Amino acid sequence: MAMAVAAARAVSRGRLRSLLTTTVNFPSRPCAGAGAGDASPSFFASEFTGPSYGSAGSATSVTKLHLIRFIHASSELLATRRRDEARPQKQKRVKKVDRGPPVEAPYIPPARKRDSKSLSDRTIEIFEGITIVELAKRTGQNINYLKQILTNVGEKIDTEFDPITVDVAELIAMEAGVNVRRLHSDEGAVLEPRPAVVTVMGHVDHGKTSLLDALRLTSVAAKEAGGITQHLGAFVVSMPSGASITFLDTPGHAAFSAMRARGAAVTDIVVLVVAADDGVMPQTLEAISHAKTANVPIVVAINKCDKPSANPERVKIQLGSEGLLLEDMGGDVQVVEVSALGRTGLDKLEETLLFQAEMMELKARINGPAHAYVVEARLDRGRGPLATMIMQSGTLVSGQYVVVGAEWGRIRALRDMTGKVIEKAWPAMPVEIEGLRGLPMAGDDVIVVETEERARMLSTGRKEKMERDRLRKAMEEKFEIPDASGEEGSERVEMPIIIKADVQGTAQAVTDSLKSLNSSQVSVNIIHIGVGPISQSDVDLAQACGACIVGFNIRSPSLPISLAAKQANIKICMHRVIYHLLEDMGKLIVQKAPGMLEIQVAGEGEVLSIFQLTGRSKSKGPDVKIAGIRIVDGRFTRSATMRLLRSGEVVVEGSCLSLKREKQDVETVDKGNECGLVIQGCDDFRIGDVIQCLEQVKRKPKFVSAENGAVRIEC
Repeated sequence: MAMAVAAARAVSRGRLRSLLTTTVNFPSRPCAGAGAGDASPSFFASEFTGPSYGSAGSATSVTKLHLIRFIHASSELLATRRRDEARPQKQKRVKKVDRGPPVEAPYIPPARKRDSKSLSDRTIEIFEGITIVELAKRTGQNINYLKQILTNVGEKIDTEFDPITVDVAELIAMEAGVNVRRLHSDEGAVLEPRPAVVTVMGHVDHGKTSLLDALRLTSVAAKEAGGITQHLGAFVVSMPSGASITFLDTPGHAAFSAMRARGAAVTDIVVLVVAADDGVMPQTLEAISHAKTANVPIVVAINKCDKPSANPERVKIQLGSEGLLLEDMGGDVQVVEVSALGRTGLDKLEETLLFQAEMMELKARINGPAHAYVVEARLDRGRGPLATMIMQSGTLVSGQYVVVGAEWGRIRALRDMTGKVIEKAWPAMPVEIEGLRGLPMAGDDVIVVETEERARMLSTGRKEKMERDRLRKAMEEKFEIPDASGEEGSERVEMPIIIKADVQGTAQAVTDSLKSLNSSQVSVNIIHIGVGPISQSDVDLAQACGACIVGFNIRSPSLPISLAAKQANIKICMHRVIYHLLEDMGKLIVQKAPGMLEIQVAGEGEVLSIFQLTGRSKSKGPDVKIAGIRIVDGRFTRSATMRLLRSGEVVVEGSCLSLKREKQDVETVDKGNECGLVIQGCDDFRIGDVIQCLEQVKRKPKFVSAENGAVRIEC
């Protein structure tokens, strides 16, 4: 039985082998009428036997092994396989390993470029009754996205074409990441004449405050610390003609440039005060620039014309050369010659200002919500945050909810500039409001809102926007500002400072002035700016970061605070005059600067004779040449480096091996004395050569103060 089974298996294997090795012939072309889905034998032969099949018209042989393997494949599948095999094979990608930069060339990240059209830098104009559609066009955001923001702030609209209030539009725009500027429309309102707002500008000590004192019969200039104006003051002066003019007095010192810019931004007319005996100065040119930027007409008042050295004609020529077209030269800028001390020319100045205001036809909306501009802000110990503002339109009423910059509050008291409590304020009127929850910034807009909830929402939205902008700018400065300490041979230290001042404007002025003292050796870091007296929290902050405290125009700290600062080794600088503050801080910065190492010539001598020591033993070294010199300038030091000059060119430079005077080794030789000198690597002395003694010294920066009050640190 077993033998029969084995024989059957052998026969089966033989038949299978013969079947697989048998060759069949097919025609080279498919038969007519073959369907598209038929598996043509000639197709198999041409596809899978390669170059072994014959040419067109001849029979093609293919093994039955191929037929068995592909007999169930359709023509579409075979065509797909043919394309896949014809497609070139992709090389296998090898993932590269980032091994980092070489040690000798440390990696420096590229500076991140700032997008000039980023949303945070864009400012759009909004108005009362704007629609979501118009807001989407201006912000560049999707309508559905703005609707979602609108829902989040608790407002509802039926369609995107419904008008929304200007407060809601500001909230949506700030959430979308853009800045806004409110357009206050006077359409349909009754416009009535209003007094002119006049800003007095000019160089320091040219008599601006004295001129205002002469107009209002006061003596404010005599009460100013140091005899100079350091605050921005607002006054209403009643003229002899019965008209009233609102005056803004601006400081003339270079540190108060931001105050002058704020004064020019809110004014109608600029009175440019120029001293007849001093002429045009840097702050005079800056005042002209501020007035032109704000597109405000200028009236020139040439003061101190009663002095013997006064030369008004020279002042006019200087102003004309600076591009100011005076009336005497065919322009439209009026010039008045006055004397504040002699009280001459004041009537003509009044007439000129009233005429200019009449030509401008100054009018404003009296009814409706008020809009004002903060010119100064301060912190009072008993009344809290106070803001001085100039009314621009509408009527401000005590008890209203206001939003001032990022702060809000309800007006608890409204006072005029004499300190009298009033109920209402009208356009062009300077007033002081009390009742804000925080201290605003000088230059902020004042808007009136209907409810406390709306005031809170606006204040919160503005604070969040300010914080986002602050963080963005900090990141940009981190990437864009080069690190000066990375330069070869340079060392930069940081000087942290805490600033406390009496009002917001002077605090900003002190901050800007101290930041201008930045140098390649000392970085001034303002870590905190506050208004009001120095507190215990200021001392704790200074102790935590090793800062010094600068107090400007505030009362001296109490005895416990002074003792705490002394125990913590914290320096407190108290000043009332900006000159003294900047000078004191400049000296402190120079003292803290590490200095820069540099080579300088400490002495110079002339070669008078040459000596040579020969026949020396091996222990004492080879033969040497000694230069006998006379010190003609400075002194020579043995530890210094010597430089040999011949006909003004450097021959050799090396260390001093020996310095002797009268056969005695000495460390220094002063001017007028003779000595013997040996320079390492030099054996080519000639009579008449010049030898210089070079010393490496550490040079400190220098504090420089200009005549106009501008300060800087020169390294």
